[in-house]
Amino acid sequence: MLLATPQSEAALKIIRTLRDAGHQAYLAGGCVRDLLLGRAPADFDVATSATPDIVLDMFPRTFAVGAHFGVVLVAPDDEDARFVTEVATFRSDGVYSDGRHPDVVRYTTSAEEDVMRRDFTINGLLFDPVGASEELPPAGLLDYVGGVADLEAGVIRAIGRPELRFEEDHLRMLRAVRFAARFGFELDGETLRAIRSLSPRIHFVSRERVRDELTKMLTEGRARRAFELLDETALLNEVLPEIASMKGVAQPAPYHPEGDVWTHTLMLLEQLEPGCSMMLAWGALLHDVGKPPTFRVAPDRIRFDGHVDVGVAMGADICHRFRFSNDETRQIVALIENHMRFADTERMKTSTLKRFFRLENFDEHLNLHRMDCMAASGNLDHYNFARERWLAMPEETVRPKPLITGRELIAAGYAPGAGFREMLHAAEDAQLEGAVTTAEEALKLVAEKFGPPQRR
Repeated sequence: MLLATPQSEAALKIIRTLRDAGHQAYLAGGCVRDLLLGRAPADFDVATSATPDIVLDMFPRTFAVGAHFGVVLVAPDDEDARFVTEVATFRSDGVYSDGRHPDVVRYTTSAEEDVMRRDFTINGLLFDPVGASEELPPAGLLDYVGGVADLEAGVIRAIGRPELRFEEDHLRMLRAVRFAARFGFELDGETLRAIRSLSPRIHFVSRERVRDELTKMLTEGRARRAFELLDETALLNEVLPEIASMKGVAQPAPYHPEGDVWTHTLMLLEQLEPGCSMMLAWGALLHDVGKPPTFRVAPDRIRFDGHVDVGVAMGADICHRFRFSNDETRQIVALIENHMRFADTERMKTSTLKRFFRLENFDEHLNLHRMDCMAASGNLDHYNFARERWLAMPEETVRPKPLITGRELIAAGYAPGAGFREMLHAAEDAQLEGAVTTAEEALKLVAEKFGPPQRR
């Protein structure tokens, strides 16, 4: 059952060291869950009866980043420093008055007591890897909460009273959705009812933590199911009311046979691959966010006049709300702003098309357009045209070195001023079109278009 990796070997070495010193020590939480599901764990965490001060003294390279809550990071002293293992002391927690951290932490020597303060049964499993067997479930597996049965049944169930678990850390409501989506599980009935009842409490969680949880949902390969569950649990209207408002907003059937804006967005999210760019994922989610407020029924058909401009403003507000970086916001908003331009690519001048291809991370714009098409009519004509032209154009023809700059204009006798921008743009246009190929030709074009310099 235990995979032989540098991370697992580092954790196993820590467990053996703690055991040799007379302490209990187990693999804990998500790594045990993933091993039972046949997945490679991202990391290996250790739970132990040894208190943080003992752990700090026992290992030469330690970091007391969470010692107040019984957590110490242990780094190998002779191996790659990337393989840091989180070692947590068995504990029971007091009241969580801030909805995230316990006010009081009491250490215990009871593994069962430690498990009871964890979030979900599938994350409440402990495993003794020393001398473990290959059978499933393996010897050495400690299951005090029915986690193995819930793994087999495909159920996300809170440990103990769901209301208490979610009051302790409100983010657990979003984590329940993410785990259910990631593994294709269902939410236990009581757990689901508790989330619906407590969903407004998600506003007490920092926006950064909510953002990170939503980003994981969008980039783990099960984004559609995650957002269906967000809707089912009443969390969607709390964290992203702009997306919830897409439900029931009809679209013109000839262009969108799939149905309303909500259905279209879900079908697009379904195409996001595991590990995709975070900016692409959020751009996909928000690309039509401007449609609900611009919906109108015209005499000819349903219209969304100006939905891109409205969507750009709304997308920027959402990115600001969730504390995205400036670079992240810029790309997400650019994806919203440009997603409709592909319909014009076959009519664009060569210079305009090349400037379009200059968009940062153009491959993300291309991917979003493909998914947008596949979530609607399925017609990929514009996508195929743009992709073929993009791949066929060498980088040096899309971003050539300018034939002239402001320096050449001044040397030719033009006085610096606001008109320089228009002159240089015209010269670059002609260069991109292939109409001029030298500085002399570019200056001649400027003189013909804007007049000769007024020499004194």
